[in-house]
Amino acid sequence: MSAPSQDSGAHGLGTLARRPLGRWWRRQSPARQDRLATLAPLASVLLFLAAIISAFWYLRNEEIERETETVKRDAEIAQQQIRLRLIEDQEQLVRLAREFATRELDPAEFSQQAGSLSSDRPEITRLSWLGADQRPRARFESAGERDDGAPRAGARPPGAELREALRSESDWAFIAARDLRQPMYSRPFKDRNGTLVFQVHVPMLARGHFAGALVADYSIDVLMRHFVPSEVTRRHAVAVIDEHHAVLASTVTPMPGRAQQRASIVHEVPLAPAANGLLLRATGYRTSVGLIGNALFWLVVALSILTVWMLLGTWRHMRRRGQIQDALVQETNFRRAMENSMLTGMRAIDREGRVTYVNPAFCAMTGFTEAELIGRLPPYPYWPHDRVDENHRLLQQQLQGRSPAGGIEVKVARKNGSLFDARMYVSPLVDARGHQTGWMTSMTNITEAKRIRDQLSASHERFTTVLEGLEAAVSVLSVQQGELLFANRSYRLWFGADARGHGLLASGSANQPPQAELEDVDGYSGLPAQELAGLGTDPREIYAPALDKWFDVRSRYLQWTDGRLAQMLIATDVTARRRAEELAAQQAEKAQVSSRLITMGEMASSVAHELNQPLTAINNYCNGMVSRVKSSSIDNEGLIAALQKTARQAERAGQIIHRIRAFVKKSEPQRVPAHAKDIVEDAVELASIEMRRRNVQIHHYVAQRLPVLKCDPILIEQVLLNLLKNAAEAIDSASLPAARRHIELRVVPRHTPDEGGVIEFAVTDMGPGLPEEVIARLYEAFFSTKAEGMGIGLSLCRSIIESHRGRIKAQNLYNGPNVSGCRFAFTLPVETTARIEETPLAPSSDGTAPDAGSSTAAKTSS
Repeated sequence: MSAPSQDSGAHGLGTLARRPLGRWWRRQSPARQDRLATLAPLASVLLFLAAIISAFWYLRNEEIERETETVKRDAEIAQQQIRLRLIEDQEQLVRLAREFATRELDPAEFSQQAGSLSSDRPEITRLSWLGADQRPRARFESAGERDDGAPRAGARPPGAELREALRSESDWAFIAARDLRQPMYSRPFKDRNGTLVFQVHVPMLARGHFAGALVADYSIDVLMRHFVPSEVTRRHAVAVIDEHHAVLASTVTPMPGRAQQRASIVHEVPLAPAANGLLLRATGYRTSVGLIGNALFWLVVALSILTVWMLLGTWRHMRRRGQIQDALVQETNFRRAMENSMLTGMRAIDREGRVTYVNPAFCAMTGFTEAELIGRLPPYPYWPHDRVDENHRLLQQQLQGRSPAGGIEVKVARKNGSLFDARMYVSPLVDARGHQTGWMTSMTNITEAKRIRDQLSASHERFTTVLEGLEAAVSVLSVQQGELLFANRSYRLWFGADARGHGLLASGSANQPPQAELEDVDGYSGLPAQELAGLGTDPREIYAPALDKWFDVRSRYLQWTDGRLAQMLIATDVTARRRAEELAAQQAEKAQVSSRLITMGEMASSVAHELNQPLTAINNYCNGMVSRVKSSSIDNEGLIAALQKTARQAERAGQIIHRIRAFVKKSEPQRVPAHAKDIVEDAVELASIEMRRRNVQIHHYVAQRLPVLKCDPILIEQVLLNLLKNAAEAIDSASLPAARRHIELRVVPRHTPDEGGVIEFAVTDMGPGLPEEVIARLYEAFFSTKAEGMGIGLSLCRSIIESHRGRIKAQNLYNGPNVSGCRFAFTLPVETTARIEETPLAPSSDGTAPDAGSSTAAKTSS
């Protein structure tokens, strides 16, 4: 009774489990149901393939573990066999060494006992008896290793390199056996016969003293052949390797010329008891090829891949069909939207001229509907009535494929009867199979563009008329080709239609090629023409010798109508202005010379008084010498001293005349490098004559390390002399006391935001100053506060300073509300990088020289 109840319970649970699954399946969309129905078999196939791969992988790991244990066991068996043999040999060698050390043996007895030992031990190829000094006393070689005088096959002659290797390995083992008093094994090396061997050095001790060593050479190859069990070599390959993992001997001989396959299982153990870096390596290979050679596995894999490929192909095919349908709908909608939004009218006709397609833009241009145009044959309703024959001729050209590539300009009639200008382009209409089925025509309304073109043409004519009427020469030259692109009437009148005139104006030389000045721009320096089109150059004045004219030339780069880079020049005739400027410069130069002459004329009495002193001294010296010579009361030394004093006074008078002559001499203004100190000293020396007459003192200061000036020193000296003379006259005319009868001249560097680096010359007096209305008109020509003055002194001073790119100004000095003096200052620009060492200090009034390193003012009293 219990069994039916259990079956009914299980059936009920299955029904409950299937109901939620069915409800979930019905809730899915048909597309998702198709996708799940495709992916479910794919997932089951992948799970089955994963189970098969896991099972084979487990079996493969089991096989590798078993093979690894076998390789390890065989390596240990081979190690044990060789170890036992080496220990047994070592015991025999120790016994022989003890016997040889306790009693004296001759070489014959040594060979007899060594032969008996070597007959049963083929691994020992050579026995040597070495003394305490490492010299061989006796040696025995096995029959296979004896040297009969002929080289063995594959053996090398014992060269220097081999002898060095033998000596180094043997020496190391011999020294270790001597020091440790126990058998020592050497590292492997090749002996004279080319055999890989290693040595064991057994020390020979006699009464506790080292008496030598018994050396046995072991052949590594013989050890491998005789003492590795055959059941091991049948299963695995066993090899002896050194510390660098190089194979020294192996139970398997590799095939020549073929790379040895790398073993998948390797086990290494030391070659005991040698302890000389040699290892026993046992290698094993899996006996089966695993998954690759299993036919059942590959059959399952092939069937699974085929099933997966078919399922994926079906899924991709369904997906591609859906994508193609979506793309087709999008492409159709896009083409329809593009046709409806195009502003260019499109029309298609077949090979007979029948209209097969028009887009909405074409219908909007003509005013006809699509139904009124499709299927129509010539004449078309949008043809003007008075141009039917002309349009027929153009249509025949289109049907014959002879339409111009640049399009055809036609008149088109709208449905309401109005006309507009259009340009039509015709191209063949080819279907998907490459067959021409008709002609496609695109039509653009050019009514507005044609109107603008006509306006531009009229504007160009007006602009050309204006350029032709200019008094200035206008020319445009191509930068690359050197071709004259445009020249107005004035240019042609002066230079003709030749590009050399443009080159003359651009470079200032008639012999230079027109494009030579533009070589740096010829390659555009990597920039497009638009970047250079806005660049211009500063105006220049060029002289044309052939025309005897001066031109003010302005140039700029522009992009010509065809995209080429071009240079435009505008040259204005400024010959009249240049000649007026030259005349004004000559007049200014004459005024400067006149001003210097007037200054010297005003100082004539002072100069005469200054010259009278040395001339009077010369007269007195000469009269005194004549009187003493007549009375024979002078010797040669006294005569020479008197003549030297006379010569100094004459030299002083000559210097005064030379300096005045250099000051008033007429010469061309020239800018030369000059030192402010020299200019100041010359001006002070000239002014001192007037200062002494008026009882006025001059104190001057020149700062250290002033830059070099680029100026005309005579003109700057004239300005300083004029300012000093005016200051002395102001002090003298005001009858000031002695405490205020002095003038200060200071020369110091300045730096202002407007002028930059300058040198300032300042003349300060303690006079009554100037009224404000006089300061405002101080530099006007012919304005003077003196009754006999001409009013050109300060005006010339201002012109001289401004011609040197400097500035001059005057200001009163105040002590509270009262005027305590006046200060005239002017500046000259300098190059701040050019410096010189200045000696700023002049001798003081007491004749002593102040400290050269001091920053105080250097004063000179007059």
